[in-house]
Amino acid sequence: MRIWCRLASSFILLLTLFWPQGAAQAQQSSAPLNVGLFVNPPFVMKGNGRFTGMAVDLWEDLASKLGRQYHYVEFRTLHDLVEATASGKIDVAVTNLTINQSRAERIDFTQPWFDGGMRIMTGTDQGKGFSNLIAGLSDAGFLTAYAWIALIIVAATVLLTFFDRQFDKAFPKRWRDGIAESFYTVMSVATSGKPPSRKNLFGWIGRIWQGLWLVCGIAVLAYVTSSVTSVMTTLSLTNQINGISDLADRTVGVLTGTVEEDFAQEQGLRTQTYLGLDGAVDGLVNGEVAAIVADAPVLEYYAYMHANLPVKVVGRLFEPDKYGFALPRQSVLTRPLTIELLGARDAGEIEELRTKYFGAPH
Repeated sequence: MRIWCRLASSFILLLTLFWPQGAAQAQQSSAPLNVGLFVNPPFVMKGNGRFTGMAVDLWEDLASKLGRQYHYVEFRTLHDLVEATASGKIDVAVTNLTINQSRAERIDFTQPWFDGGMRIMTGTDQGKGFSNLIAGLSDAGFLTAYAWIALIIVAATVLLTFFDRQFDKAFPKRWRDGIAESFYTVMSVATSGKPPSRKNLFGWIGRIWQGLWLVCGIAVLAYVTSSVTSVMTTLSLTNQINGISDLADRTVGVLTGTVEEDFAQEQGLRTQTYLGLDGAVDGLVNGEVAAIVADAPVLEYYAYMHANLPVKVVGRLFEPDKYGFALPRQSVLTRPLTIELLGARDAGEIEELRTKYFGAPH
């Protein structure tokens, strides 16, 4: 009888110890998950009051297989999303989140579900703006030469006015009209190499003088044309950005809290941070930055969807990486989510989503 009493007491004691823990785990498994999102098309997009995108579609499919309810929490920056994941404020981070060592030391990752990397976005008019041309002419010293040419034109206009007032009876008497007539004559020679019809007041000497004047005008025109052409050619060659080596001494736009920001700083590049890609592109178009370094698929999708903007994606992919979903350290959800993720990959579901948002592979 005593033995049975002892066994019953032990059973009650064990039940008392483990029942709260089991109940808490059951309650935890049924509670809706807090899923953090960072809008970054085409992986996470927001419109008409709902979220879509490749990462969102994939997560919703996995959550359905796991039988888990959830609600979304949007974050303004990727840095805020990672911090919320590390602190346990959210249960799963869903976006194109790059897996790297520094993040893996603070949060858990599922198996990768997308291969990414970095590329560069630039303006379509690299080195073609008027301000760039003026700066190039100034750096080459041509603006100083142009100033001397302008001074010579003014001096020639004044001298020609005095000359014609002295020897040409038909020349306008009013100084204003005379200056205008002489300026027109000088500029005709300087810009076209051809003078307007004028009287020959000094016979053969006058003709020789007019011939010399034409030679000077043609020389000025040729000098200006060749100098502008050479500077434009130089700008076209030197201002082109096709890789990370071309970004030295330039300001580069990056998104706050991304691996691209870390990479640019490690490379010693001068950076300007933005909360989102829209702001970075505005900075690129407005001349705040010379280029944007960001995730290759994100830049490619943005350029495709905003074909009206003067931007393009250049160069090859560099710093290849992989995207995964993130969870707090030692999350009980990491293993089942990874298993379902691997199953989705084996079933070709992830490839179908990639084709849906990026088109069939070439």
